[in-house]
Amino acid sequence: MTHPNDPSLRSFIPVDPASDFPIQNLPYGVFSAADSPKPRVGVAIGDVVLDLAVLEDEGLLDLSPAYEVFAQPSLNAFMALGPAVWTKTRAAISALLRHDNPRLRDDKPLRSRALLLQKDVRLHLPFDVAGYTDFYSSKEHATNVGVMFRGKDNALQPNWLHMPIGYNGRASTVVVSGTPVRRPRGQLKPPSAEVPSFGPCKRLDFELEMGVVIGQSSALGEMLTEAQAEAMIFGFVLLNDWSARDIQQWEYVPLGPFQAKVFATSISPWVVTREALEPFRVQGPVQDPMPLPYLQQAHAQNYDLALEVALRASGSNAPQRISQTNFKYMYWSSVQQLMHHASSGCAMSVGDLLGSGTISGPEKHQRGSLLEISWNGSEPVELPGGVTRTFLEDGDSLVMRGWCQGQGYRVGFGEVEGTIVPAG
Repeated sequence: MTHPNDPSLRSFIPVDPASDFPIQNLPYGVFSAADSPKPRVGVAIGDVVLDLAVLEDEGLLDLSPAYEVFAQPSLNAFMALGPAVWTKTRAAISALLRHDNPRLRDDKPLRSRALLLQKDVRLHLPFDVAGYTDFYSSKEHATNVGVMFRGKDNALQPNWLHMPIGYNGRASTVVVSGTPVRRPRGQLKPPSAEVPSFGPCKRLDFELEMGVVIGQSSALGEMLTEAQAEAMIFGFVLLNDWSARDIQQWEYVPLGPFQAKVFATSISPWVVTREALEPFRVQGPVQDPMPLPYLQQAHAQNYDLALEVALRASGSNAPQRISQTNFKYMYWSSVQQLMHHASSGCAMSVGDLLGSGTISGPEKHQRGSLLEISWNGSEPVELPGGVTRTFLEDGDSLVMRGWCQGQGYRVGFGEVEGTIVPAG
């Protein structure tokens, strides 16, 4: 059987070479339609959504002894079945969509039930988020922030090169792309003020990240090997960890971010599987000093994944690209983050979400937050129509996109979008 990642594969569904969703991708999501409003699981192929609940009901996807896992409003039941089922199911879907397989292609009644145009469906949060942890794993980002706030000679804290730094966020405020983001309120204390005040954030920012979707659980008290951690990763989403920099500046000492981060985290609706990204693995940066043994990797665990951010200012129809970078620059890989997360004996759950941390590259145009792009407000960003921004204003819309470029196809994530609405 031809491998689902084979560049020569073609679907009977027309797919533009620039589409994020060729047959080599097949990302999972949850959708509903006007005439069938119950959310269920599908995959994206070109401009179409393939309804997996219909295929499962037809007996075309063997998930025994499990039943109706795709008729669910989340991916959790499917993810819980494990990596062997993930692989088998992706191969079966790929085979059904091949240009030379008549089973679905020539069954018009089945096609009419199973294939819906993406423009005609509503996309939902793709999985129930069990827990959310956000990391801080780009050396370039951590260095930029450190230079701004502590000076060039003390940019990285002593622990940063020895372990992936992270904090536990709020699963309850993870939202799907397109969900408006209300400007948060909080305690503010600018350097000129003697005491804090309470009010709307004035320095609202984005953070360009990837989200790791955990598809298997681990036992309380147990550590993870590299192979175990890798096998637990179901896939990846685009992630925007919205940040209130002025709230964060006042609250983060001594315990780190709290209200500055918990008001909203946006993710893309399509989960691109780890298997679909396999051809795009690359070695990450050389780690010096060498990590402790429990964090060492024998395999390449980074991905050559292009990322870009566009900002559309309030009242404008012209988005402006403000950042281009790549996931390959991350100093600590997703596998290392997961190994470290479990190293204390922390139990991981199906549906856990790990944010990579802001993804910045070595060049100025590769910075993954407005804090860096505007250098803490000192270098305003120029947008179409003579508009400038240092941080996000009400009505501004931010769009993130990401993709891996293959030979004649791309494996993409679609987009994650959010528009800022007033604090009220």
